[in-house]
Amino acid sequence: MRYLLRSTRYREEAADLFQEIWLRTYRAYSRIELESNVRAWLYATATNLCRNRVRDNARQASVMVPDNAEFSAEDTLGNARTSANESDSYAAVRIRELISRLPAKQRQALHLRYFGGLEFEEIATATKSSLESARATVSQAMRKIRIEW
Repeated sequence: MRYLLRSTRYREEAADLFQEIWLRTYRAYSRIELESNVRAWLYATATNLCRNRVRDNARQASVMVPDNAEFSAEDTLGNARTSANESDSYAAVRIRELISRLPAKQRQALHLRYFGGLEFEEIATATKSSLESARATVSQAMRKIRIEW
C-alpha cells in the first residue's frame, strides 16, 4: 500500500489499486509456484497497474494548478503527520518534491528500492528490466536528487 501511495500520491486511487492487486492475487493463487518470488510478482503487478492508471488518466482532462498556488506542508505530504521540527518537515517536503519530478521509471525504481525494501534483482523482475538496468535506474535517480538537493 505504501508503494501505491507513493506512486499515485492519492489515497483513494492507491486503495483502488491495492484492492485490484489482491483480487488478481486471489485469482492467480492456484497458478503461483511456491518457489517463485511472490513479492517481486506483487510489485510487478502494482507497477503495471500504476502505469496503466497513468496512461488512462492522461487520456482524461487534467486540472491545471496555477504556478503561484501555495501549498502547506500538510498538503504536500498528504495525510502524513509533519514533524514538530520545521527543518524536518521542510526536508520531507523537499525530498518528496524532488522524487515527484523524476521520470516515472526512476521514481518507481527508487520507491521499490528505498520504500519497498526490494533488492535489485527483485526490482529488475518487477520492472521487467535487466539487473544492470535496475541498478543504473536507481543510481541515476539518486544522482539527480543529490544534484538538486
